[in-house]
Amino acid sequence: MLPHRTPPLGRPARRAALGALSLAAACSLLITPATAAPTTAGAPAGHCAGQDRLRVPGAALQQTDCLDELTTAGTVASGHTDPADYAGLTPKDLATPSGVPGIQIDGYFPDTSTTNTNHGWQHDSQFVVRLPDHWNGGLVVAGTPGNREQYANDRAIADWVLARGYAYAATDKGNTGTAFHRDGRRPGDAIAEWNTRLTQLTRAARAVVAQRYHRPPARTLATGMSNGGYLVRWQLENHPELYDGGVDWEGTLWRADGPNLLTSLPAALRHYPAYAAGGPGAADARTALYRAGFPAGSEFLWPYHYQVYWDLTQRIYREEVDPGYDGATEAGTPYCASGTPACDADYDYAARPAAVHRAVDRIALTGRIGKPLITLQGTLDVLLPISEDSDVYARMVHASGRGGLLRYYRIEDGTHTDSLVDAFPGRLRPLVPCHRAAFTALEGWITSGSRPPAGHTVARPAGADATTLLTSCPLG
Repeated sequence: MLPHRTPPLGRPARRAALGALSLAAACSLLITPATAAPTTAGAPAGHCAGQDRLRVPGAALQQTDCLDELTTAGTVASGHTDPADYAGLTPKDLATPSGVPGIQIDGYFPDTSTTNTNHGWQHDSQFVVRLPDHWNGGLVVAGTPGNREQYANDRAIADWVLARGYAYAATDKGNTGTAFHRDGRRPGDAIAEWNTRLTQLTRAARAVVAQRYHRPPARTLATGMSNGGYLVRWQLENHPELYDGGVDWEGTLWRADGPNLLTSLPAALRHYPAYAAGGPGAADARTALYRAGFPAGSEFLWPYHYQVYWDLTQRIYREEVDPGYDGATEAGTPYCASGTPACDADYDYAARPAAVHRAVDRIALTGRIGKPLITLQGTLDVLLPISEDSDVYARMVHASGRGGLLRYYRIEDGTHTDSLVDAFPGRLRPLVPCHRAAFTALEGWITSGSRPPAGHTVARPAGADATTLLTSCPLG
């Protein structure tokens, strides 16, 4: 659940934490360069040929444009992306590929909520579809991290897959912003809509691809980070017929009986103040944070996450599934002290009424994936602690008898938000190159049967400098 907007370190965090709510060789695997030349697999002759005939099935409105550049190397200047959507999600030195002309379709599906203000439409369920002139035969679909809008993946994911020749489509998931929980009529509705909207977009994007290139995609891959990673898991569990596989980048875990983010974040809110204050209670508070899943060695990240992520994330997601906890108050009291009535620092998910657990069950994961999935998460993730998230999900997949469809890589020194690597370059490593390595491995898995290495913890390469960490990720 990545932040909706991530402020610089030290800046007050008013809207920031909706975060998260964020391999194919025998011995080693490096990412394929973002500039790898795509294979033309049936693109019609001529730049943007046939654009006037393209229709997104089910769309209430669409706007089609022929662009000389579909990546952010051109779309920032042309107004076909919104840099605010992806601010804070990638390292500052991440390279931007270019040389990808094609068609972009922006639009929205029918919806009753109005939190997304992109294009001045003030209409949710907005989407973007990008169709490169030189197509490799594939389609990548994504939902956004946190509660961001449809361009949030443009730097981390879209630029790179477009440069490889993929068509790309993304959705805002049907509601955005810190008040996303207002959408829907009953607890859990807003998050349940995320799943519906990605399914809807996938079907529509496959149809548009067929219109543009005169044949359906040879492979459809789902990917996304944080809440977007949750969507990958849910889609492969519930609609495997639509996809050939997926890459889950630190997906959010929802389980009716826990763990979920509402079982770990209250402990952080309750114990961190005592840890930060020092004194005789600090050691016990640190131990309590460890016990809640926050890994030893991650202490340097705790102040920022307390300020930016933990409090807001707990309150707005608790409001989504358990609005009755704080009565008429909406999304709790910010930074309330433990002992304050209806304080989220004292929230006890296990003790809440059965109706709350039923609301979570509506959006819960089962582990019963139906197509190949590669999951990766950083060991220093302190928004969604890895021991309470992907470690658990991997066990769920194996317990459901689907372990042969999963590869799970724990990335040493990775954290939830790659922009923090710029603040702590000697302590953290970016996950974006590991996502690209995983994506490349998935391609080999589904197209040639080249099975990725077994899941394991991927050690930080000894002596690797910042440039090496940003451009390669040996996962074998």
